[in-house]
Amino acid sequence: MSKVWKVGTRKSQLALWQARETAAALDRLGVAHSLVEIESSGDQNLTQPLYAMGIQGVFTKELDTALLNGQIDLAVHSLKDVPTQLASGTELAGVLPRGKAKDILVYTQNPPGAEPTLIASGSLRRRAQWLHRYPKDQFENLRGNVQTRLKKLEESSWGGAIFAEVGLERVGLLPQKYQVLDWMIPAAAQGAVGICIRERDHELKEIIQQLNCESTWKAVQMERQFLRILEGGCSAPIGVFAEPQGEGWKFKAGLFSTDGKDAIVVEETIAPDQWQTKPKELAEKVWASGGKAIISAIKN
Repeated sequence: MSKVWKVGTRKSQLALWQARETAAALDRLGVAHSLVEIESSGDQNLTQPLYAMGIQGVFTKELDTALLNGQIDLAVHSLKDVPTQLASGTELAGVLPRGKAKDILVYTQNPPGAEPTLIASGSLRRRAQWLHRYPKDQFENLRGNVQTRLKKLEESSWGGAIFAEVGLERVGLLPQKYQVLDWMIPAAAQGAVGICIRERDHELKEIIQQLNCESTWKAVQMERQFLRILEGGCSAPIGVFAEPQGEGWKFKAGLFSTDGKDAIVVEETIAPDQWQTKPKELAEKVWASGGKAIISAIKN
């Protein structure tokens, strides 16, 4: 009898969508599996902003624990939620093809205009970039699953709220009134689904690698490398996106002060043979161009 691999996921509608996509891919390989739902601390605490919760592993630590104690065999994540420093004994074994990576502004009446307005988001990265562009606006903390956040927006007097486009699209809740924020740099690995396993599970790793999308894998590895070098254990407003362009990538990244006043942005075309090295060079360039001071200010 073949082994039944236990697929771990958070309980939110979006997380379950990701888990079912992974399960469907395993079905196509003829791999037996079952679904195990785990509640995360990020889902339980809906009052604190994410950055006030220490952000690292907020949505992943319970799945990591379940993985390491054998309750599950693979953990399916929104890869943007996975810390660049993985839990000891675990590894990222593969990623599914990436969805849309952009952020959007959802509004209920009319899109915000020239007048100062109130925008909602629980993301430090989104706040910092918005304030860099619209310094007179104010922010309201917004937490919860996508349904909860959309309901809060509908009942509010806010000018709008910022979401990941792919999240709303995947659960069929993309509204009519929204703007794609082409100027906002996404979170590292936004739109990508990552599959983590125990390092010792070599048989499972071979299975997951059959699901792995190579172009997505290289893009998110570049983004996570850039993030890892600058982060330094600090939750900072960092955006980074590697977009396929020909045989290489169009790479854009930025580090922002929390109030949005300071920004260091780099853009470069990365050749196919540079994907493992160039992001490190660009992160070091940002660090040397004032990034160190921004990170120090955030830590202090």
